Amino acid sequence: MSSMDVKELEVNKTLPYDPSLLKVNISLRQVEEIALTVSQRCHVTGANEIAWALRALMLTDLTTLAGDDTAANVRRLCLRACYPFEPQFFDKFFDRALIPEMHTAAVCVYPARVKDAYLAIQQYDKLDKVAIAAVATGFPTGQYGLQTRLQEISHAILAGATEIDIVINRQLALVGDWEAMYNEVVLMRSACGQRAHLKTILAIGELGTMDNVYKAAMVCMMAGADFIKTSTGKETVNATLPVGLVMIFAIQEFKRRTCQIVGLKPAGGVKTVRDAIAWMTLVNETLGIRWLRPERFRFGASGLLDDIERVVRQGVKKLEEEEAQKNVPVSREAAAAETFCKELRKK
Repeated sequence: MSSMDVKELEVNKTLPYDPSLLKVNISLRQVEEIALTVSQRCHVTGANEIAWALRALMLTDLTTLAGDDTAANVRRLCLRACYPFEPQFFDKFFDRALIPEMHTAAVCVYPARVKDAYLAIQQYDKLDKVAIAAVATGFPTGQYGLQTRLQEISHAILAGATEIDIVINRQLALVGDWEAMYNEVVLMRSACGQRAHLKTILAIGELGTMDNVYKAAMVCMMAGADFIKTSTGKETVNATLPVGLVMIFAIQEFKRRTCQIVGLKPAGGVKTVRDAIAWMTLVNETLGIRWLRPERFRFGASGLLDDIERVVRQGVKKLEEEEAQKNVPVSREAAAAETFCKELRKK
């Protein structure tokens, strides 16, 4: 891996710690009402559902974070990430020029499995298309010494990771020592340098209040995070729309105050295309359509791709059936029978 090309990435800058950015008072009830209203506006069907499902595919960090992960199942994960559908599947209803774009945004694995992912994606010639993300800094608890956590970042980058998903120190958040948390994330940003994008996992299910979620998001963004991420997927409460809305408020205010753009990554609990559409609707109505691209928005998911595949395959099959019905000439007898059936149903 030492011969691997090191590419410098465009990453967010670390900004000075500013406690004025942490002033907030969030109404939980109001946030929940807004999230509920948005979720009720996101019903789509037919070709629109296929289009949204494929957009979700291209925004997914396909993830495996199990204790029994091996080189073999990481290779299978990478194959699904690079080629979720056979190319001929799209021939009839999609422009062939879109086929090279039909892949996930990234794969996400433990640092020890990064090399396996790198070799697999290199074999499929997709290193410039599918990013390799590694969880780090004592995932999922973060309960390790600081030097150990920083070394884990370096190890993952040397193995080929171009994105690092770190966990924040929740203990510091819970006691309100925001400056100490800022200092830790600054060191993590520094460890990534320009070799990897930094995603900061807030572990929202362990922060206690929405105010703490907002403050933790702000601290991470000041420290130079490229993305803020809801959860590890291992907590009791993971990605929910109300929490996502609070994080979006923080992203909007941070952009207004600093002109720096930070991405959002819901992870844990996004299992179906309907879940994904609800999140994409929320982002579209708050941050705008320009946020719905891999540079600014991701899903962290292991099971979402299964539902995407189901929705797309069933949707395409339905389109084919409708197309076939249009092209079949209707005989007089069939037309008469259909008229008779309609009359019968009326009666």
